[in-house]
Amino acid sequence: MLQRLRALTGLLGSLRTYHGRRAHRAGLDRLYAGYVSPGDLVFDVGAHVGDRTAAFRRLGARVVAVEPQPHLVKVLGLMFGRDPAVTIAPVVVGRSEGTAELLINRDNPTVSTVSEQFVAAAAGAPGWAEERWTERLTVPMTTLDALIARHGVPAFIKIDVEGFEAEALHGLSHTVAALSFEFTTIQRDVAVAALARCAALGYEKFEASLGESHRFEHGTWRSAEEMRAWILGLPHAANSGDVYAVR
Repeated sequence: MLQRLRALTGLLGSLRTYHGRRAHRAGLDRLYAGYVSPGDLVFDVGAHVGDRTAAFRRLGARVVAVEPQPHLVKVLGLMFGRDPAVTIAPVVVGRSEGTAELLINRDNPTVSTVSEQFVAAAAGAPGWAEERWTERLTVPMTTLDALIARHGVPAFIKIDVEGFEAEALHGLSHTVAALSFEFTTIQRDVAVAALARCAALGYEKFEASLGESHRFEHGTWRSAEEMRAWILGLPHAANSGDVYAVR
């Protein structure tokens, strides 16, 4: 009973944070309008409670919402289950197909992860002391290439998978028009690896948005090396952000 209450409390907190603020919705729409047009296909990898999926739908895109947490899959089903333009994929995305062990944070489901390294990096880090991953669940794992084979080539891929971003990008051999991936200051090495993978795929220009600001930090596109130096130079308090990559 206590575990269910914790899960519900964490879920309601996420819904308030990501769906309860008009400014948040407007910021997402402004940001993604530069990459998504009506009729485009978008992959929302790490869909969580679906605020990005909702933004992509407001922009007229078709969406594959990828989310492995069963209770969040139910939420996505309630929100988008009757929308024929949204496909919910209850899987993890990695570099190969198979299974993975999901580490679930009931109090803060947005940071559930399949990366043991992410959990280790959070242990004792300022701002992360209260986080606990108390459950494990084996879930199916696919690749971005397999999703493309199944659903088509997207115009944009958003990746937010808590320390597994570089692994997800290693399952991609197509160069889509644009993508984004999350980074954290507790795992800058993952961001560096993701940048290197993007460069190997042919992406040449990069920008970044910190936290939930929904605005670019630089006002001009940077090289992979310039973006790498910027991420490594961020203060720990910056916490997280998203890197955007275009060809």
